[in-house]
Amino acid sequence: MKNIALMGAGLVGSLMAIYLKKRGYNVTMYERRSDMRATGAAEGRSINLALSNRGLKPLTEVGLEKEVAGMVIPMNGRVMHSVEGHLTFQPYGKEGQFINSISRGGLNALLMDKAEALGVEIVFDHKCLDVNLEQTEVRLEHNGVEKVISADLIIGTDGAYSSIRTALQKTDRFNYHQRYIDHGYKELSIPPAEDGGFLIEKNALHIWPRGNYMLIALPNIDGSFTVTLFFPFEGEKSFATINTDKEVTAFFSDIFPDVMKNMPTLLEDFKTNPASSMMTVKCYPWVKNKTLIIGDASHAIVPFYGQGMNSGFEDCRVLNDMLNEHNDDWDKVLPLFQAERKPDADAILELALRNFIEMRDLVGDESFLVRKKIEAKLHEKYPSKWIPLYSMVTFHENMRYSEAIAKGEQQKAIMDRVMAQEGILENWESVDLESIVNQL
Repeated sequence: MKNIALMGAGLVGSLMAIYLKKRGYNVTMYERRSDMRATGAAEGRSINLALSNRGLKPLTEVGLEKEVAGMVIPMNGRVMHSVEGHLTFQPYGKEGQFINSISRGGLNALLMDKAEALGVEIVFDHKCLDVNLEQTEVRLEHNGVEKVISADLIIGTDGAYSSIRTALQKTDRFNYHQRYIDHGYKELSIPPAEDGGFLIEKNALHIWPRGNYMLIALPNIDGSFTVTLFFPFEGEKSFATINTDKEVTAFFSDIFPDVMKNMPTLLEDFKTNPASSMMTVKCYPWVKNKTLIIGDASHAIVPFYGQGMNSGFEDCRVLNDMLNEHNDDWDKVLPLFQAERKPDADAILELALRNFIEMRDLVGDESFLVRKKIEAKLHEKYPSKWIPLYSMVTFHENMRYSEAIAKGEQQKAIMDRVMAQEGILENWESVDLESIVNQL
């Protein structure tokens, strides 16, 4: 196998191309859009990315650790904003542990530059029309002209609306489940301060949890924050009912009063930026003959655990590790890869859906905060025995998602019993930590 064609030059496709080129393959990436490095990324459609250990590990393996370090802002925890403007800080992990805010477009450009520098050919403005899974051929369209390309292996890295997956769906015994959640998102912004600094705490992910809706803000290198409103598409207060300047102003004044003073372009952003949908995709198998799908093409998730990109990058790393282990025997690697990664993809999809509820409803709840404090004390005293679920997912890059969710379920059952104790909210600091750990 010499020639590999990747469909999609996004984050996962570009990283996969780098790994494969470093292995000595001839790699060509086909992208339906124009080169974003020349045209710019689509405005208003990019949730800021949270780069954690699982994503950093493969970037380090391909030699981009230094470049990435200059593009990120560390976030040590969440800052929750109440309606009254009170702030509560919840660290993500132990001291020194953090996740990183990074620009999607900036990272994508870095990965494409690296791929091209290694000799990967990127072909833009080519739309995938169909795939011949028997002949390992792709029918493409460019400027109204169709052409067919062939390869020894096709890898679909073309996202949640994957054309390669669409071809797989037409095959026998292909299982597919797609679900749109009721909420969408709209990108807003907080500009830098007049002196170029940050108007709110720089090294944190900010959350305004309000039950059925939520606002989050992630810092950017230039001092601004990318703000995302998660909001129902329909209902009494929703994208369907709040549209005019008066309605938007009244809603934000009532629900998010402390942030309005820092959002001078709120009305313009609300009108200009689209309300985008969020969906999940589960499917199997991911392989048919010499065609494979990875990343969002095989397991799209909602963004509420900050693991969409990280899990896609992990796909690339795991595939590369398997090629090392089996001396590039693709006949062995392809079935092994999908069998191992499928349970992990299902696990992080479930965790991301659950975390939406946690972020919008629970992060300001007293019982929830006490629960997190007890778990932090457990982890501090018994670091190898009790690891909070978030830490397992975010900071333990060698632990599989499926293993993390299984351990998390066990710990949740124990903590449910602890939190059911009478007077726990008042007396949580005197709880017997050893007796909790001994239940594991």
